[in-house]
Amino acid sequence: MGSWAASHRIVDDTVSRPVMSLVDEVALIARNELAPLAAAIDAGSIYPAEVLRKLGRVGAWGSHMPQEGPADLRCAIQSMAAIGEVCGATAFMAWCQNTLVWYAANSTNLKLASRFGNGFSSGRLLGGTGLSNPMKSFFGIEKLKLKGRRVDGGYVVRGALPWVSNLGQDHFFGTIFEREDEPCNIVMFLADCSDPAITLQPCKPFLAMDGTGTYGVQFRDVFVPDELILADPAGPFVKKIRAGFILLQAGMALGLIKDCIDIMEEVDGSLGHVNRYLPQQPLQFRELHAELEKEAMALARDPYNTDDSFWRRVIALRLRAGDASVAAAHAAMLHCGARGYLKGHRAQRRLREAYFVAIVTPATKQLRKMLADG
Repeated sequence: MGSWAASHRIVDDTVSRPVMSLVDEVALIARNELAPLAAAIDAGSIYPAEVLRKLGRVGAWGSHMPQEGPADLRCAIQSMAAIGEVCGATAFMAWCQNTLVWYAANSTNLKLASRFGNGFSSGRLLGGTGLSNPMKSFFGIEKLKLKGRRVDGGYVVRGALPWVSNLGQDHFFGTIFEREDEPCNIVMFLADCSDPAITLQPCKPFLAMDGTGTYGVQFRDVFVPDELILADPAGPFVKKIRAGFILLQAGMALGLIKDCIDIMEEVDGSLGHVNRYLPQQPLQFRELHAELEKEAMALARDPYNTDDSFWRRVIALRLRAGDASVAAAHAAMLHCGARGYLKGHRAQRRLREAYFVAIVTPATKQLRKMLADG
């Protein structure tokens, strides 16, 4: 995996040593305990629940929680990148968990935040985010798939979401429904996967990411008590958390790109004499990685910034990160040649994971639409 954490101690000299020691600890767990599982996670034969819980116990899911108002996502992104150097699927699950923490930590429902905040941030409770459909709906790509109606003490929700990740029978996730009794009004809530009215349906095999606990989720008149409401109405809440939602994804890209650079450099000794004729070289990606990281760290300092210019920078960074992930993985495959084409080689795994970075919500085409729409 290399010494990502050690080599990045000076990314930002305002980051304290305890923060950086957390990244080092996450990197150590990733290298020693996650790396041996990466192939099995990729194949879908295991879901790394215990590794996710251990990462939570050392603090990986709690560094971005707001502290007396402000929030800072830098350490969370760096920790996710350290995980992503080893396994892109687990970096994605880390994003799911971090996003779930982000929802609870920012909720105006203080009882919910108190009840779940520590459980989510410590990894004792695992879960994900069901905002793919809502995020598309906000920009005119899809209609909301969940509908809810007000009843005494809460709401009754029905509908289905095709893909929600980092789930299991004892997991939670945050998502949004549209009120049937007040069309165009939306409510964000925590879904409890242990509810008998919620069904998790296994998905067909993916190109990658089969070990990420991804399911189709059906809501059959699920009673959602007020205690599980994150925000009602959800519009202002979504505007507050949306930059963090997208910025945290930078960790997936940064880790993957870094490992693709390592792959290219690992074959330089035996193939450098011919690889030097390829148009894309490790140095170019190292410089690109540094640019993306610098921009991510600058934006991550201020995730609650509501300026339009800030929001466009977040979208532009996410778009560049997805494009760079695919480009770096493509270059790594070409540098490896036939050996990278072997089914067990991590270069081809990285290429499949890179396409996921480019298509996970918000996907490349949605990001371009968002920038075009202004």
